Amino acid sequence: MPTTLRRRARRLAPVRRVLRGLDRRTVIRIGIVAVVAYAAWLAVGAFGRPYNFFDMKIYHGAAVWWANGHELYEFIAPDTTLGFTYPPFAGLAMLPMAHLPVGLAGLVNAVASVAALAVVLTALLRPIADRLNYPLWYAVALATVLATALEPSRETLGYGQVNLLLFALVMADLVGLRWRSRRGTHVAPSDGPLLRFFYSGAWAGVGIGLATAVKLTPALFIAYLMITRQWRVATTAVGTVLTVTIGSFAIVGPESRAYFGGVLWQTERVGAADMTPNQSLAGLLARLHDSIETPGLLWFTFAILLLALGLSRAANARADGDELTAFTLVGLTTSVISPISWTHHLVWVIPAIIVLADAAVRRRDASRALAARAGVEDLPGVNGLRPPIWYPTLTGLRHAVAAVALYLLFLVSPIWPYEHQLPEVSHYQDGLFGALMENSLALALIVLVTALPWRPGAEPAFYGERPGRSVVPLASRR
Repeated sequence: MPTTLRRRARRLAPVRRVLRGLDRRTVIRIGIVAVVAYAAWLAVGAFGRPYNFFDMKIYHGAAVWWANGHELYEFIAPDTTLGFTYPPFAGLAMLPMAHLPVGLAGLVNAVASVAALAVVLTALLRPIADRLNYPLWYAVALATVLATALEPSRETLGYGQVNLLLFALVMADLVGLRWRSRRGTHVAPSDGPLLRFFYSGAWAGVGIGLATAVKLTPALFIAYLMITRQWRVATTAVGTVLTVTIGSFAIVGPESRAYFGGVLWQTERVGAADMTPNQSLAGLLARLHDSIETPGLLWFTFAILLLALGLSRAANARADGDELTAFTLVGLTTSVISPISWTHHLVWVIPAIIVLADAAVRRRDASRALAARAGVEDLPGVNGLRPPIWYPTLTGLRHAVAAVALYLLFLVSPIWPYEHQLPEVSHYQDGLFGALMENSLALALIVLVTALPWRPGAEPAFYGERPGRSVVPLASRR
């Protein structure tokens, strides 16, 4: 054997030993993850845009500017009209990046964001994987790869945004709520006080509070907590926001006064409402009216309606024992009613896809269980009507189709081929179809707020005073 081949064989020997220690099914699953990862990479190249950490360059430039003794909110990125728009606490959190090259800062943010996404997906998929007897590592690996290819994730990573990190902070409170509802089940007698506090979930609310201190839109989760009478968690979230904000005033008073006294209200610093990547209700209405500005009264009316609908459906989902769908509905509602929701803000479609897919599986399994007990021929069906021959095979099909369609929509992101900018080009330049495509993500968000199903009894997170509604398993509702 030639020397070069022998060297390569020695290098691959550890890999072969590891593979020999794995069973065939595990090797196949690793191969599937690798193939899906490669397909996701190709999809990002095909449907994504050129990425060069554009937003990270603004954050990094502002951090360097501030570290050199200048006023934070006076910074304007070179060759743009854009400056730093986050609260002072976010500036303090980003200040260490001033000591890193901008490319390295963007890479660190990307790695941390993907890691945060994987942790969140682990928490969300664990109950589903356990129920379906799937290896958790396999489900999380596939979901992370697939989710990273979606428009909100790839835009967040490519632009150097913080949305996945904020998403993880909010979802950490969902985990805390779960643990609070199962007090003592995670704690061993040998665990120290720190672990006992951690697994008690008593810290639930801190994540929402920190996310709100960085970006104001997560404050809607505090309203949701109050509506659902989760007073302790809501108090923790409000206390966290106040502590962080007051602390910022104490540390960087001039910047805090500049932000809350002026920068916060300067909406023009962000961009025009009709810009194609603004897939909120306000952006949708501006483009439909072919106007740079949103019609204020119309937006306010529909925003209030969708706000009430989203929060009421979230409260009902929680009362039926599905806290994940409740959080997802609140997150989707924030994206819809916010005046500006760039595509990288729309990370709440990720748990929406999970909810739809799990609802399809649950409905199919519940129908099969009923059919197995009674026999399809004898199953009475609804209102005494016998079910068709394909029952229960296609039960849940509409939810499965919705999950796949939603994933493909946010993978392909058809808004970009029809991107227009007033006053140069009308938003109706490509006719009705072009207008629908340019607004497709916003329309999908509105549909999700109004129609996303929840899964009764799926993931209750009750503690203290329970809601008056009893949690009824899905199988008993068929």
